[in-house]
Amino acid sequence: MSQTEQPLLRVPDAVYEQTSLKLERSRWAAAQFQKLDHAATARIVQEVANAAHAKARFYAEWAVRETEMGVVAHKQLKNEACSKGLAARYAAEDFVSPRIDMVGKMVALPRPVGVIFALIPVTNPVATVYFKTLLALMTRNAIVLSPHPSAKAVCADAARLMAEAAKAAGAPDGVIQVIDDPNIPLIEDLIADARVDLVVATGGPAVVKAAYRSGNPALGVGPGNAPVLVDDTADLRKAAQRIVASKSFDNSILCTNESTLLAFANIADPLLAALRAEGAHICSPEETARLRRLLFTEHGFNTRMIGKDASVIAREAGFTAATAKILVTPVDHVLPEEKLVREKLCPVLAFGRVESVAQAISCARSIMRTAGRGHSAAIHSRNEAHIMAFTTALPALRVVVNAGCSLGASGFETNLGPSMTIGTGFAGGSSLSENLSPRHLVQFAHIAYNKDASEAFGNFVGLDPLNLPKSPVTAAPAPLTAVGDADELRLTLRKIILEELNSVLAA
Repeated sequence: MSQTEQPLLRVPDAVYEQTSLKLERSRWAAAQFQKLDHAATARIVQEVANAAHAKARFYAEWAVRETEMGVVAHKQLKNEACSKGLAARYAAEDFVSPRIDMVGKMVALPRPVGVIFALIPVTNPVATVYFKTLLALMTRNAIVLSPHPSAKAVCADAARLMAEAAKAAGAPDGVIQVIDDPNIPLIEDLIADARVDLVVATGGPAVVKAAYRSGNPALGVGPGNAPVLVDDTADLRKAAQRIVASKSFDNSILCTNESTLLAFANIADPLLAALRAEGAHICSPEETARLRRLLFTEHGFNTRMIGKDASVIAREAGFTAATAKILVTPVDHVLPEEKLVREKLCPVLAFGRVESVAQAISCARSIMRTAGRGHSAAIHSRNEAHIMAFTTALPALRVVVNAGCSLGASGFETNLGPSMTIGTGFAGGSSLSENLSPRHLVQFAHIAYNKDASEAFGNFVGLDPLNLPKSPVTAAPAPLTAVGDADELRLTLRKIILEELNSVLAA
């Protein structure tokens, strides 16, 4: 191969081999973990959640310092919700014990994934580490975490904290591991490794597509671009309060944040006044133009502005909004050609006027045509027909009603599953259509009896698959007869290997 044919980037053999050992360790840990019962698993989950919760503020400060994105207090809330909050949410659910269906004459036996390779985004680093790790533990899986390079230090420390807590609580050593120095070539090799049983990808479209191309099973999510409708039956004060709180939450870096607000024309001006009263800065046409130029360059969205304060963004654009929580940019059109109606992971909210729910639907569909399909939307209304029409017509799999979209669609202010990984389904090119939850990380083997009433269903109550009664001793089969010294040596070596494996697995 000539020099020009050599790949531009290549993982050094020593680096890959060192990282490869993590996968070997994870496979062993996963096998051991699957020997634990529900009580032992629940204890591990709770102890790890407690340890993570105790450092919620510490890691929030570290994450903002390292990534230069977001708000410490809001990251702390997410870290708390994704530690003790998550453990409490699923405390009553059992993803370990057999499930007996007496009517259907079936027994479902949980089958954990095994080794999960989890990609962690820079926008919500520690909360996603907490979230994916606890879900893996609830379902008795081993997890290898791969943080975004711009958040690798804080993620690695959080992962090690959780690993130590898990080991102290009785989990196998190696059930939680982290890639300390991730890079694209290394990650591409690892997500395609046969020792990985599932890739869970949260991040940009390129990351998710790479996960699906890996050849391994993958759960990935697409970008958000949530439209929010306020109609003429809404409580305008509450709607404004909720929208501003949502759009400013962690400086709008949750993918579920509102991107464009569509308001019925007959309530648009009062709504703008209510938004202003809640801390929104309503931009003039000149300020809107300045923001458009700042946020969208010839290369796409200006990533320097992701997660920055509204006042910082305004200053960068050339005007002052010192006390603003969010910047509202009125636009004349909401076609895809209007850059400000695209996804913006910063506290800038486009604002458009519509005459009816039919026009709102047309505008929202146009907004989601280029990004956000399958993701989220929101509506503030007391009109059930408007809510139903909006939900039916939009390519969104979760529509939040009378709540902020950021924490509503992610399940923290609604009864959707609380999640840092939001599935976008077929419309968004994802195999996951719901908010990622523990049940997506475990499958079930089914014992299915003949449904004919004359065939009795067995009594499986009290049978523990981890501790089944021994079978009665029967006469040993006749030993294999080896022919020649080579065959005898082969049988001896096989016996030694089996004894070693049994001793390791029994440890």
